[in-house]
Amino acid sequence: MLLGKAPFQRLVREVCSNMHNDLKFQSTGMLALQEAAEAFLVGVLEDTNMCAALAGRITVTVQDMRLARRIRGGRA
Repeated sequence: MLLGKAPFQRLVREVCSNMHNDLKFQSTGMLALQEAAEAFLVGVLEDTNMCAALAGRITVTVQDMRLARRIRGGRA
């Protein structure tokens, strides 16, 4: 895992508390959610880096991130 378990759990619980107050999570469910979130982030960052490289730059920009997300089918 790239992110610590405790900070990730706090973030998930905080976001979910805005929708429902009494949600509970199994440890395996939280682990699966963290793995999926990290895999998504790593993929987007890899694509962002590729966009910068194709533009002949080493430094990634916000525009690279927007392009990567747009290519992936997400909202820019």
